[in-house]
Amino acid sequence: MKKQTMRLSTLALCAVLLAACTTPPPAPPPPPSVPKPAIAHFDWFAYDGHDPVYDTLKARKGEYLNPILAGFYPDPSLVRVGADYYLVNSSFAWFPGLPIFHSRDLVNWTQIGNAIDRPAQLDYKDLEMSRALFAPAISYHNGTFAIINTCVDCAPDNRENFLITATNPAGPWSDPVELGFEGIDPSLFFDRDGKAYIVNNGPPQGTPLYNGHRAIWMQEFDDAAKKMIGPRRVIVNGGTDIRKKPIWIEGPHLFRTRGWYYLMCAEGGTAEQHSEVIFRSKKVWGPYVPYKDNPILTQRTLAPARPFPVTSTGHADLVETQKGQWYAVFLGTRPYAGDFYNTGRETFLLPVHWRRGWPVILPKGRPVPYAAKRPALPQDAAPIIPTHGNFTLRENFHGAALGPQWLFVRTPRERWYTLSGSSLDIRARADSIGSRGQPSFVGWRQQHAFASASTELEFAPQIEGERAGLAAFQNGDYFYFLGLMRQNGELVVAVMKRAGPGDPENGVVVASAPIDTNGPIELKIDARGAAYDFSYATAPGSWVTLLRDADGTILSTKTAGGFVGTVIGMYAFAPGP
Repeated sequence: MKKQTMRLSTLALCAVLLAACTTPPPAPPPPPSVPKPAIAHFDWFAYDGHDPVYDTLKARKGEYLNPILAGFYPDPSLVRVGADYYLVNSSFAWFPGLPIFHSRDLVNWTQIGNAIDRPAQLDYKDLEMSRALFAPAISYHNGTFAIINTCVDCAPDNRENFLITATNPAGPWSDPVELGFEGIDPSLFFDRDGKAYIVNNGPPQGTPLYNGHRAIWMQEFDDAAKKMIGPRRVIVNGGTDIRKKPIWIEGPHLFRTRGWYYLMCAEGGTAEQHSEVIFRSKKVWGPYVPYKDNPILTQRTLAPARPFPVTSTGHADLVETQKGQWYAVFLGTRPYAGDFYNTGRETFLLPVHWRRGWPVILPKGRPVPYAAKRPALPQDAAPIIPTHGNFTLRENFHGAALGPQWLFVRTPRERWYTLSGSSLDIRARADSIGSRGQPSFVGWRQQHAFASASTELEFAPQIEGERAGLAAFQNGDYFYFLGLMRQNGELVVAVMKRAGPGDPENGVVVASAPIDTNGPIELKIDARGAAYDFSYATAPGSWVTLLRDADGTILSTKTAGGFVGTVIGMYAFAPGP
């Protein structure tokens, strides 16, 4: 009896053990929830430019206003094809690059595209904003448009100079063809015998004699093979008179007219000493003799305290109209005080007067006029998007794609925005606007010293540091941000500022206020020269100023350095893991 009881107990124990071995283990706890990337919805963007100079100096009938391209549109180059004019500007590390404009009257310009509009064409990598695409030059020959350009620091081993071509200037433009020579500011010239030449700025032969000592080089170009041929030669050493140590001879353009070859260059650097000078020769290879009354354009001798000054003029290009008149486009700046300007270098237009066989853009001592007589050309219709004078515009994001005027920081590597038909939706990402990455930022050039930019935002930040709103951006070290963010667990509207590389990458909060709304909020940045105001409204038009008289000089080229201008636009950011 005992043995049977023991046998039953053993069997029961085995049954228990067998059940334990076949019972699945308890399910592991669910992983912590990861918030989905926040999406910022921007319903519209509005821009209003109202510089006082245009209230004082209104253009009369038969006149036009300078600059013809307001805001960050430097280093203009243009070409005429029949009755049509095409113009291209520098864009540095902004994408898309090399904006292309069209006009039939040299005054009203419409942007028709960007020559660099595909990420596969060029990768800016992590370049600082004033690197990449320097001064381009556009030309036309036998049915083909060509742009020759330098992408500074984009490639090693002197492979930075390239050529792109198109049969339609609106695009598409070809992938870049590397040209393999050293230097910047190349320009392509086709002579009447069919030969082509490239002139560019480069280091002098041998050891430079002084800081800023540069030279203009020339080499023949095989247009069919798209490659350089023959020897490279210096055709201008130093500038107009090397005994006076001229600096930064650059931006050369070669053209032929009236029995002469003319070589026009910028000289003196791109700041207040900037100027334009001219040389000529009976032979394409020189020798090139400077005009005895150079420079043919400068503002450096004028009183700095004059009203509404235009400064730093130079880097010009010339065009002859179909009626035999000559005009120049060139860059200039409009400081609001001293040498402070936030709008970057802009494109101006002036007639050219020939004096004893030499083209003169502006007599010495004369200021660049804001209003001048229109060219004797059939007047173009005003563009849908204005480019000069005071104007107001509004973008409702109803199209299938953003217009060619919108800008991104560096070459995009992924698509982080969508157009829903009623808003611009931006995904918050971990690339901050102060980094060397490609942040979720869509920008519009600030085109006036006195301007306002506003938007309507819907955004629900979930984690600490997540933010979306408007940014006024000069480069990664100098910017302002106004928008919604999560701070110490609380929803706030805040202003953040970065005023140099010593500040945190995201900037520091300089003003904030708690906000209790699940609905849209309007944001506005007002520029008044050196002062910027930041406001918000939870009901349309009920503006509350969060920060007044902030230091706008941090957005100036004088403070931030480089060659670009301030860009204001929509931005979203979410901290990474």
